[in-house]
Amino acid sequence: MGVPLTLEQDAALGAATRDPVLVEAATAMRANQLAIAERILRSRLYSRPLDFVAIRMLAEVAGRLGQYPDAERLLRRALDLAPGFAAARANLVFVLQRQSKFADAHEQADQLLEEHPSVPAYLAAKASVLVRTGGYDEAIDLYRRLLAASPDQSRIWVSYGHVLKTIGRQHESIAAYRRAIAAEPTLGDAWWSLANLKTVLIDRDDIRLMQDALERATNEPDRYHLHFALGKAFEDAKDFEASFRHYAEGNRRRRAELPYDPDETTRHLERSRRLLTREALAQRSGVGHPARDPIFIVGLPRAGSTLIEQILASHRLVEGTMELPNITSISADLNGRNAPAGNGSAVDGYLGQLLALRPDELYALGRQYIADTRIQRKSDQPFFVDKMPNNFAHIGLIHLILPNAKIIDARRHPMANCFSAFKQHFSRGQGFTYDLEELGRYYRDYVALMDHYDAVLPGRIHRIHYEELVAAPEPTIRALLSYCGLDFDAACLSFHENPRAVRTASSEQVRRPISVDGVALWRNYERWLEPLRDVLGDAVSPYDGRT
Repeated sequence: MGVPLTLEQDAALGAATRDPVLVEAATAMRANQLAIAERILRSRLYSRPLDFVAIRMLAEVAGRLGQYPDAERLLRRALDLAPGFAAARANLVFVLQRQSKFADAHEQADQLLEEHPSVPAYLAAKASVLVRTGGYDEAIDLYRRLLAASPDQSRIWVSYGHVLKTIGRQHESIAAYRRAIAAEPTLGDAWWSLANLKTVLIDRDDIRLMQDALERATNEPDRYHLHFALGKAFEDAKDFEASFRHYAEGNRRRRAELPYDPDETTRHLERSRRLLTREALAQRSGVGHPARDPIFIVGLPRAGSTLIEQILASHRLVEGTMELPNITSISADLNGRNAPAGNGSAVDGYLGQLLALRPDELYALGRQYIADTRIQRKSDQPFFVDKMPNNFAHIGLIHLILPNAKIIDARRHPMANCFSAFKQHFSRGQGFTYDLEELGRYYRDYVALMDHYDAVLPGRIHRIHYEELVAAPEPTIRALLSYCGLDFDAACLSFHENPRAVRTASSEQVRRPISVDGVALWRNYERWLEPLRDVLGDAVSPYDGRT
């Protein structure tokens, strides 16, 4: 068993709810006035550095600002001072997950439940870790336990529905989402989750209920989730004008709360061209970890990456995992390092730090990636797929730390790809998808960056065009397997029969035979997409004459 709070610590925890300074900080946090809360808490800790409650609150501020390493450091300090401080340990589980430290999050969640085996919030935290690491059966058991004790927990029903969707139990997932809606009719996340199955027809009665929920919704997340769900419902009803109106409003509301900076993607492109030259990469040839396991699928979301993953994961030698955040975490860690004297600079972002690394350090990062992704692998298959689309921005990093890894670029008609992303509400990340002009700019930067890598690393990346894949599956799949060094496996042609868990928005679509039906859906909205086409410019030219 863990160490409980001492009587003195327990008393301090109780007194914190009446402490005027901490109450003021908590009030600021509830109002999302994080700068004010941070100033209050830092002042408190200057005079009382051992105040473990204030340390935990400051960690929450850091976490809400996305400063997860700082939040982790603070939470570990709070737990050093008060090992039985369960709220801090629960926060630590969340922060570790955000940093892709899943093994550590698993351990902390287990300790939390060992000390408090029946606290619903801690059971939900453990279930969340299990979902992120492929422990679906155990997660389902925990969610059922929670729902049996309290059947009106709408958000637990949604989480339960997500797990059921992932493992292909669609009818049960639909029932779970509808139970969430029955418990909380204005819960936009439940409505969007239902619509996001893609294969479920939302009928007129559902539209009426969602419109009523939209009028009564009191918070912004419920509103924009409902707009996205109504966009899909009106799309199914072929009322494309109403559909686009709701998609646009959902995107407008979501974009307003995101700090996305479109200039940063352009700056990263410029840094890559300047620093990751053919000569710079050639000088580092042969370094990095020699593992051949990973197959990376990169590109834009909604470009067909889940379909490619499903095809590969149907091969007897390949395991599908998920959109792994590990490469992004490594790049963020490099970005947080102080530039060594004479090497790199802040203006170069993490790429300057990357090129300053010694061969043994590049090897260590490759080894770290292989070790940290081990928790996601559930079989002894020798290859695995990492389909995080945003990894296209980190191909230089992948090449230097894992020189034998395969890299596949999933490419799709820019209008189709961008509009499909615009219709999608992502659980987090993908801040560029909520504005048509920013989407077009991001697509152009993506293509330019891929062109750069084609030039400096010729033949390193295998490109698959979605339209060619659905029009001529077998030759495209044969070429894909050949690039990966795999022999042909007929199971790859019947990928839709693969019962594996699929953790993306396309989970239900890839459980059906290949189809060209979705190739030209964007044309139903063409008259509202001129801002996108204008920004894309000549990026559309290679697709002229195609659907």
